[in-house]
Order: sequence, then C-alpha cells, then structure tokens
Amino acid sequence: LEIAGPGFINITLTPAFVSQLISNGDPAAKPGNTAPRRVVVDYSSPNLAKEMHIGHLRSTVIGDTVVRVLEHIGQTAIRANHVGDWGAQFGSLLAYLDESSNNENAQTAELADLEKFYQRASQKFKNDTGFAEKARGYVVRLQSGDPALKKLWEVFIQTSMDHGQNVYDKLNITLTQQDAMPESRYNSDLLPLVSDLTEKGLLEKSEGALCVFLDEFKGKQDRPLPAMVQKSDGGFPYLATDLAALRYRHHELKADEVLYVVGASQQLHLRQVIAVARAASFIPETLTTKHLAFGLVLKADGTPFKTRDGADVKLIDVLNEAIDRARDLLQQRSQDLTPSEHEAIAKVIGIGAIKYAELQKNRTTDYMFDWATMLSFEGNTAPYLQYAYTRIRSLFRRAGIERLDPATPILLTAPQELALAIKTLQFNEAIANYLEDYQANILCNYLYELAGLFMSFYEHCPILTETKTHQISRLRLCDITARTLKTGLDLLGIDTVERM
Repeated sequence: LEIAGPGFINITLTPAFVSQLISNGDPAAKPGNTAPRRVVVDYSSPNLAKEMHIGHLRSTVIGDTVVRVLEHIGQTAIRANHVGDWGAQFGSLLAYLDESSNNENAQTAELADLEKFYQRASQKFKNDTGFAEKARGYVVRLQSGDPALKKLWEVFIQTSMDHGQNVYDKLNITLTQQDAMPESRYNSDLLPLVSDLTEKGLLEKSEGALCVFLDEFKGKQDRPLPAMVQKSDGGFPYLATDLAALRYRHHELKADEVLYVVGASQQLHLRQVIAVARAASFIPETLTTKHLAFGLVLKADGTPFKTRDGADVKLIDVLNEAIDRARDLLQQRSQDLTPSEHEAIAKVIGIGAIKYAELQKNRTTDYMFDWATMLSFEGNTAPYLQYAYTRIRSLFRRAGIERLDPATPILLTAPQELALAIKTLQFNEAIANYLEDYQANILCNYLYELAGLFMSFYEHCPILTETKTHQISRLRLCDITARTLKTGLDLLGIDTVERM
C-alpha cells in the first residue's frame, strides 16, 4: 500500500499474488448467482408486413447482448419480441388488396411484394379520405374476428415472421419465433383494461377520446399532457397495447424487471405507459423498469441512412454486403483457405464487424456507419479482436498442444505477463460495470484493451522458444486470454474462428 495524496491509496499487486489468483481460477467462468431475477427484455420488435430495415439493427443487437449477459450471470432473461402485427397498417393493406383484387396473389406473395402493396396502401390512406375510412373499417372487422380477413392476415404474419427469423439467424441473434409477443396477443385485454381504469377513476374524456391525465406530464403553457387509452372512434393506440403488455409481463410472466430496448424518441411514451401502470396499480412498486434508449444509425457523411430515393435500407442487404466485403478482404490476406472455410470465415468477420461497430459506441448517441472503419483489422474493431483470438489458437497448433494441465502454475516474470494477467482478472468487473447501465461499449473497450495487452505480451515474451516450464506457463496465460476473449465476444453475439 502507498499513500498517493489526500484521499488516495495506491495498491500494488505482487506477481506472486496475481499468479496465485490466475493459476487457481478461471476469469471467464460464469459467476454464481444465489438470487436470480426474472427480467423481461423488450427488443427488436419490428412492424410486420414489411422487411426489417437498418433502423431495427440497434434494438436487435443491443437487446440480444443484454439477454446474453443476463443469462451469463445466472438471471432468467425473457425475450419479448413485441412485433407490430395489429392496427391501422393492416387495415390499409387489407383494404388495398381487396380493392385492387390482389387477395389471391397475397396468399402466396413474397414479403417484398407485400411491402409494395403496403406502401401503395399507405400512400392511398394519406391521399384518399374515402379509402382511409374503408381501411379503418377493415381494422374493426379484423379485430372482430372476420374469418376471411383473419386468414389472410395470418398469411401476412407468417411470411413476415419467416423473413425476420432469416435476418436473426444471419445476424447471430438468439430470438426465435417462440419469443414473439405480438400486439395482437393483448387485443382481448384492451376493453377490460379500459374498464379497470374507469373503475379506478383515472379516465377522462378529451375530444371524444379516453385519456389519463397525470400531474407529472405537462405540455406547453404547463397544460396537462393526455395519455390516450382509447381513441374517439373506439380504436386503441399503442399506449393501450403497451399498458396491457406491461400488466401481462407482471401477472403472467412474473417479471421482477422489464427492460425496454427502444429508441430515444419513445422516451415520453414509455414514461407515460409506466406511470399509468403504477397509478392504476397494474404493477407493484417492486417491479423495476428501465428504458435502454439509443440514437440513430447515420451514413458515414452524417446523413440519414436511406437509399437514394429516400427509402429505408433493408437490413438483409446490409448483412449480405458485410459478408461480401469481408470475403474480398480475406482474399487479399489469406490464400490457404478452402472455399468453404473462406465463406464461413467471411460471414463471421462481416457480421461481427457490423455488430461490434454498433456496440462499441455509446448507445445513447447517434453513430456513423462506416464500412472501412468497422472492417479494419486495426483499432477497436471486431476483426482486430477476432485476429487476436486466432493468433492465440495458432500458437497451440504450432506447439502441438491441445490441452494444458490446469494444475500447472502460471509464472509472471515479465511486466507484459503481469499486465495481461491482471486484465484477464478484471473480466467480471467489466461485466458488473456493463450491468450498471447496459452500455456495451464498456465490454468492447475491455476486450480491446485485453487484446492490445496480449499483442504486447506476444511481441515481448517468447513462448515456443522458451524452456518447457515457461512455455507451458505462457501457453496457459494465452489459453486464459483466448477463453476470456471468446466469452466476451460471445456475450456481444460475435463468433470467433480458429483460422483467419
């Protein structure tokens, strides 16, 4: 111990102490958890009947990291993919298909075709008041259980869900179709919800709509802001559905905590949902909620990420381009891979690059999507971390060693060894820091520092040319580093490869 000025104490760890810690433990092992909590994580949640676009990337990737880390520390993470499968957009689509005699085609249409129908329907809804009224009528018919409309609607939903699963699989996301908790699930809960709010004296009529007014929400000139629960035409806005979903998550899913991985623009909406739920005693004070807000994805020049004609960029197209670009990079770097190895590694590098570039930024800020930066093998990128891992694995192949005796002590004789060992021991601390506010850049920065310390160790500390005792000691340190890197990347949803 050393006093380093008023209020500060420096603690120096001796090599022998660090050696004992790292020789007898596994920094990457899952920590024990004696009091697991049930945490619902609301993430991804695309609207159906159209393809997922670049705007869905952040919620999907950030949310999947949240559930991976929660499960790593022993919590029960409940994935809630709150897909938009209900409401006005389907009324417009159904009305358009009926009016244009495309119902039969829609039964076997690809999602891209449905999206074209949807775009035409949306345009007509905006410009044709008669069509808009007809579309609202279709919503009522659908919500009332019209057999023909429901059958067609179910086709739309399954087509959309299949597309979403294809995206999730390619992006290495753990969501499955069983994790879908769609808006339609809560349709039968909405009228009872209105009755409950009425009985509690919380609803007031405002311009024909039923609203809750809470003192904590004020608008311009200090006027109360309404939280609309039922529209004047009898329909239900998103707030009502989200309110029913939150009550369901408490009563049916037995959640201790609900995390919303939703864009920053939804802050007021979510605050109102949670406040109304608490005012109505739909959820107890013991249930905690948190909005994990995030910014926008922008082009490298800082402009909105759109196509030239202003349309949303399809997420599947971005993923395919990432793999194509990674394939080209590999051709320049690696000549001794088989075609199948080349393709598999290109996918791991390309998808990992996109996800890491997303997670490496503070989630509350906008970030610029830059291919050159994210696919670089230098700097704080996924390819750099993946390369560090493969370099370690190549050491074991060259040494002809597959398994090390865990009882072999790790000797820390060089400063680079000591620094690397200490950093591996800080892995669980990095996870704890991440969990304070679910900022994945904390984990990314830790892994980047770990990889950098390994590269320094590799440069300054001979391994395969050392005496047997030091060789095995340093290989054990390499193995622990590799497992820590692999575990950390896995928590981010990023794969590793043995060769590159």
